Amino acid sequence: MSQGNVQQPQPVPPVGQPQVDPPEARTWAMLCHLGALAGFIIPLGNIIGPLVFWLIKKDQYDLVNNQGKESLNFQITVLIAAIICFVLCFVLIGFILLPALLIADIVFIIIAAMKANSGIRYRYPLCIRFIK
Repeated sequence: MSQGNVQQPQPVPPVGQPQVDPPEARTWAMLCHLGALAGFIIPLGNIIGPLVFWLIKKDQYDLVNNQGKESLNFQITVLIAAIICFVLCFVLIGFILLPALLIADIVFIIIAAMKANSGIRYRYPLCIRFIK
């Protein structure tokens, strides 16, 4: 018997390896990361931005599903760290830690967006994985 047009599932490449995704999937994955920059304009925008892009395309593209969850997890981690830094402002160390956290957030968002646009599954360092 011939199997006809039945396609075998493609193995998912490991994190850090490029995969073959359509340009549209890579663009949406990049937007999942860049959407976090909305947090510098509106309160909780760093979570709302990636959440919107992820919810729109998560069922269509595996790359978007993966990178959307990764972006959300990192932004939730950053939010928790920012709250801790704010509390530490009462003992003055927070005034140093909060700007450092915001700069690191911007740098990691840009790195992740560039990797996602290249089709690479990026994983943020020091990130708590709330959404699996």
